[in-house]
Amino acid sequence: MGSLFRSEEMTLCQMFLQSEAAYACVSELGELGLIQFRDLNPDVNAFQRKFVNEVRRCDEMERKLRYLEKEIKKDAILMHDTGESPEAPQPREMIDLEATFEKLENELREVNQNAEALKRNFLELTELKHILRKTQVFFDEDDLSMTQTINYAQMAGPSREDEQVTLLGEEGLRAGGQALKLGFVAGVILRERIPAFERMLWRACRGNVFLRQAEIESHLEDPVNGDRVFKSVFIIFFQGDQLKTRVKKICEGFRATLYPCPEAPADRREMAMGVMTRIEDLNTVLGQTQDHRHRVLVAAAKNVKNWFIKVRKIKAIYHTLNLFNLDVTQKCLIAECWVPVMDIETIQLALRRGTERSGSSVPTILNRMDSTEDPPTYNRTNKFTGAFQNLIDAYGVASYREVNPAPYTIITFPFLFAVMFGDIGHGLIMFLFAAWMVLREKPYLAKKSTNEIWNIFFAGRYIILLMGIFSVYTGFIYNDFFSKSLNLFGSSWKVHFNESTYLNNKNIQLHPYYNYDGTPYGFGLDPVWQLAENKIVFTNAFKMKISIIFGVLHMLFGVGLSLWNHAYFKKQISIYCEFIPQVIFLSFLFLYLAFLMILKWMLYGPVPDDDAANFPSSPACAPPILIMFINMILFKDSEPLLNCVSPFMYFGQNGIQRLLVLVAVACIPWMLLGKPISIMKEQKQEHQLLANNHANAAGENGDAGVNPQVAVTPVASKHEEHDIGEIFIHQGIHTIEYVLGSVSHTASYLRLWALSLAHAQLSEVLWHMVLRNGLIYESWYGGIVLWMIFALWAVLTVAILVLMEGLSAFLHTLRLHWVEFQSKFYMGQGYAFTPFSFEVILETAAASTDD
Repeated sequence: MGSLFRSEEMTLCQMFLQSEAAYACVSELGELGLIQFRDLNPDVNAFQRKFVNEVRRCDEMERKLRYLEKEIKKDAILMHDTGESPEAPQPREMIDLEATFEKLENELREVNQNAEALKRNFLELTELKHILRKTQVFFDEDDLSMTQTINYAQMAGPSREDEQVTLLGEEGLRAGGQALKLGFVAGVILRERIPAFERMLWRACRGNVFLRQAEIESHLEDPVNGDRVFKSVFIIFFQGDQLKTRVKKICEGFRATLYPCPEAPADRREMAMGVMTRIEDLNTVLGQTQDHRHRVLVAAAKNVKNWFIKVRKIKAIYHTLNLFNLDVTQKCLIAECWVPVMDIETIQLALRRGTERSGSSVPTILNRMDSTEDPPTYNRTNKFTGAFQNLIDAYGVASYREVNPAPYTIITFPFLFAVMFGDIGHGLIMFLFAAWMVLREKPYLAKKSTNEIWNIFFAGRYIILLMGIFSVYTGFIYNDFFSKSLNLFGSSWKVHFNESTYLNNKNIQLHPYYNYDGTPYGFGLDPVWQLAENKIVFTNAFKMKISIIFGVLHMLFGVGLSLWNHAYFKKQISIYCEFIPQVIFLSFLFLYLAFLMILKWMLYGPVPDDDAANFPSSPACAPPILIMFINMILFKDSEPLLNCVSPFMYFGQNGIQRLLVLVAVACIPWMLLGKPISIMKEQKQEHQLLANNHANAAGENGDAGVNPQVAVTPVASKHEEHDIGEIFIHQGIHTIEYVLGSVSHTASYLRLWALSLAHAQLSEVLWHMVLRNGLIYESWYGGIVLWMIFALWAVLTVAILVLMEGLSAFLHTLRLHWVEFQSKFYMGQGYAFTPFSFEVILETAAASTDD
């Protein structure tokens, strides 16, 4: 059977590769992506394997490429990406790649270091320029206005606080009629450190300094990281070397930069002119340096993507070669791998191509091996089936060669979702969104977005597409379009009352016998139910019953798939002692319940009021299905309804129902004891056969004069030895789970009814409480009000009914498949086939880089 319905048949192979051809062969296999290699050196440290040096060289090349990529992104240069995947380079090309990367890295580091040094010099000159400007302002400020009287106690101590100290612009300090020469330092400090800097100076120097500061209006650039910084210029006046030393230490602690500032105005002007000249020269050199750096990065950006692919392929090849064993001659590599049986010829062709590329004269040998180990599970998928397969694998990877639920889930999943989400309008929104993603999938696949929520929606675009299509279909069944009904085929209900009847009766009931023309509405529910007061009662009963019917059919289909599994694995005991009683139990109870619902729909119809008692098919005589089913389980006689002849729907129903219950109950010990007893009998027969073989072999050896104590090879058993106690416990758990699960799982399908009802009612609430209010205005401003209310209604519809309700229905559908459906046949105890594939390796590396 093809891989669509069951995982691929796998085989364990042994591969013999010549050392000179191993690299090229593994490269071809990586492009193919159909082989899962086993590690033949599990006890060998990663740093002690044969190709560890090559892996380290690849790591170093990858580091250099990441450095190049970082610098390219820093300059916002677009990296060229053709979308193609170049082949893995030959081992001799590694030297050329290493030399290229080394040259680029050294050149870039040298350019960056030079640029950083130039920027640091430029920053120093810029800060010095601002210092010369600001200090000139400090000194040139009106001398008499700058001259200020301060308490001499701040400079000379409290014992002389009556003397006055006068600060004169550039002449020092005059105290007691004598001029005292003041020293000063000037520098630049970060603007946010000024308050703390000022407080520290005051406390450390006990107020014996005078600080002036001014902000630098424009921002400066940090030469290391290019960040914008804001600084202030300061000048500190003091007297004496002791204060000078203290002030410099405080400046150093606050990481303030001090610059030489001449005392004479002429010297300051001359220095400022020299600084401006040097700044202009530095600007020219910086521009040339940046142009050179940009040219280097633009040239590298054209090849970085391809270089990454080549290096990662080389690294993946050597990682894979480290899984192989060397033979005694050190000239041949031995590998073991899992291979799909259908692809053996394709793999052999790839090995032949690799051998020819390497120039080796000895072909690579691929031999199949026998193995008792469980092979990996490999299900072939495409972009359409892959999303559904991921849903199944999220529950558990299928055991090897067991039935794959994914093909059936493609239909049942969107259908059960649509039963809960049935609305033409909401389904159409979902369908259009998914169709847009499908039509635009190529550019979005190439773009590789890092938005996790978008990636989830985009990965499930085909699931959403089918859910939208099925929701539109069930929307037509429910005749529900944004909580309104469509009258496409004309209602089958006719009104025969005259005008006076309309005027004199507020509520008029339409009798189905007189007002229904006997021809059902063309497709789905008749739109007249939109106006009926008993609409919810009718749709409630309708949706609840079809939920049970769909649930029973879905579970029976799951049990049927278990037969396919048992037949494939040749488990005759499981067929007779599990499948058959399970089908009988589920059918005789719950399928019979679904049969009663359908039978009730068929047997009972409208009858005339004046002769209803003479019609056994009157709706008044229709027995309640739930009460009938409970009485059937309890072996209790049902009583006929008022004015009805019989409580049953067909002749002999009571006896048939009791027989069905007895047979269903008898299936419980059948499931519980049948398989363990059969296994016990088979093991007993095998032990007896083994003993007879021993006795016969011993007799033959004794007759031939051979020592009878010589060991005789035992006959292989058809079945594994099992502990009988464990078999009974396991089977008991399985039986209890199935019997109780049949009840709980059937009830679980009522979520189809509950969510469908909730979705319809929420849609109706939004119509009555929001959108309808915009339709009551008739004047010119009614259009504006309607536009605003429609916008609110549209947002609430998409946010609540499409997104939130859609997510809720999706999760409930997922549960129905994982628990109610797959538990009937799906083990999910395998492990996934993870082939050596360059495509997967590159996608994983790209995703980790984006993160």
